[in-house]
Amino acid sequence: MSNQKISNRKKFALLLEGQAHYHKRSHQLDMLLICIILVNVVAIVLESVPVISQQYALEFLVLEIASVAIFSIEYIARIWASVDKSKYASLPCSNTKKRLRYMISPLAIIDLIAILPSLMMFITPLDLRFLRVLRLLRVFKLTRYSRAMQLLLQAFKDESSSMLAAFFIMAVVLILASCGVYLLEHKVQPEKFGSIPAAMWWAMATLTTVGYGDVVPITALGKLFGGIITLVSMGMVAIPTGLLASSFSEQIRKRRQAFADAVHQEIQLGTLNTQQYEQLELIRCKLGLSKLDANKAIKAQLNARNSHLFCKHCGQRQD
Repeated sequence: MSNQKISNRKKFALLLEGQAHYHKRSHQLDMLLICIILVNVVAIVLESVPVISQQYALEFLVLEIASVAIFSIEYIARIWASVDKSKYASLPCSNTKKRLRYMISPLAIIDLIAILPSLMMFITPLDLRFLRVLRLLRVFKLTRYSRAMQLLLQAFKDESSSMLAAFFIMAVVLILASCGVYLLEHKVQPEKFGSIPAAMWWAMATLTTVGYGDVVPITALGKLFGGIITLVSMGMVAIPTGLLASSFSEQIRKRRQAFADAVHQEIQLGTLNTQQYEQLELIRCKLGLSKLDANKAIKAQLNARNSHLFCKHCGQRQD
């Protein structure tokens, strides 16, 4: 009986990871959960309209109960099967510690946040209606199923030190801009620039190039200073944008290279059989590459392989 349980747990772990022959079923499960998440987000938004909320109160309640039940089952099942996931299976510790490590992982925390507000409202007698808005955090569950979101999160992780440095510089410029406009404008506009914290609103709007226009300098020096800050802000906003764009592009390049390496390992005698193509398809889906990118990589590796098997001059196969 124990072996059967372990076998079922392993199968479920493979299903969640989309490995082996569970790829299609895993994709179907992901699409189902994505649809439920999107329906929940739309329902939460519509529920904020008083007329709709009153008219369809029962429908919203049934949807919420059903969604919390599904997400709770998913959360518990993922914890149960986490010990057989490739990331945790090889760890030299007990199953309990493996599950605890999974529970503190970012994706597991997102899954918990998706159900915790509703569970608290159902369990506790206190008025926790303010927690309803937190149910919108369920949209972050899409990061588990979206390869693009995973690429973006990985880009943030890889460039975290550079991003922190950029934000530190922006914070310094924000303080300097606030102090400067305060010194130039606080006497003529005490209601808008009466203090440095009050001047920070103008500095923030200007540095982010939003420029609401509700607070503007009116003195000649203040306008000149504001123009300089506006020019500086163009470069400041471009720094984190450039870092993310560069890292995002690097993540895609790495995934393409990883797929090309996998193709290179699968090639035997210059050809690929059906089983190898299926294996490469699983790798492609896991890496989040398009079929066009995958076909280009396969074609390039096959051409490179065949170029070594045949003579460039006579076209005869080389032994």
